[in-house]
Amino acid sequence: MKKNVRVFLTITLLLVFGCRQSTKEEGKTRQVLEKSIYRDSAPKQKKAPAVKLKSLAGLRDTAFVRLADYSDQFVYDLRYATTNNFLKAQVYDCAECYTRVKTAKALIKANEAFLKKGYRIKFFDCYRPNSVQYKMWKIVPNPQYVANPKKGSIHNKGGAVDITLVTLEGKKVDMGTDFDFFGKKAYHDNLDLPQDILDHRKLLKETMEEYGFWSIRTEWWHYNLAAASNDKVVDFKWKCD
Repeated sequence: MKKNVRVFLTITLLLVFGCRQSTKEEGKTRQVLEKSIYRDSAPKQKKAPAVKLKSLAGLRDTAFVRLADYSDQFVYDLRYATTNNFLKAQVYDCAECYTRVKTAKALIKANEAFLKKGYRIKFFDCYRPNSVQYKMWKIVPNPQYVANPKKGSIHNKGGAVDITLVTLEGKKVDMGTDFDFFGKKAYHDNLDLPQDILDHRKLLKETMEEYGFWSIRTEWWHYNLAAASNDKVVDFKWKCD
């Protein structure tokens, strides 16, 4: 009798243990299946397609191009497409940086030199249609601050840019004043400034000159491409989306 009871208890324990093991295994299997189903049904995140840059090769030097189509290494803060400028008025319909092809080539080469030193170019202004020059002149008709649109400026020829430097991460580099600060503190020959500011201005000026640009004494941010000096003033206008 005792032997039969022991056999019965043994069989019962085996059945209970087997059922528990089976339940655990089924649970694990269910979790694996659920994860698999969730993984298969979850929407896959698509990577943003890389923007394919265009080549300047074969283009006429005097043609106009959108700089961002040919390099993704620049930074932009195009002030005249906002009210954050000395005019306190928006004079561009939208923010775009266009230049002549020869200007774009020189800018890309200069920027490559800056990149090797831990900086990149940030633009405040690029090519400026002559009709915009008339808008600016109407607001501030003073040749000390705005070129007379009848004669125009190298900005209207696609050969001038207003720029500064930022770090590779986009951090501001101290140049002593903001863009369009009209005073002696913005002059290239003002040496009464902290050494780091003088060093930043020197780096900007010497590198730009190395790639065919020249500066003006009163504005540390303004650079003209020498090869564009004799180009015609134009009123080419880009399209806004």
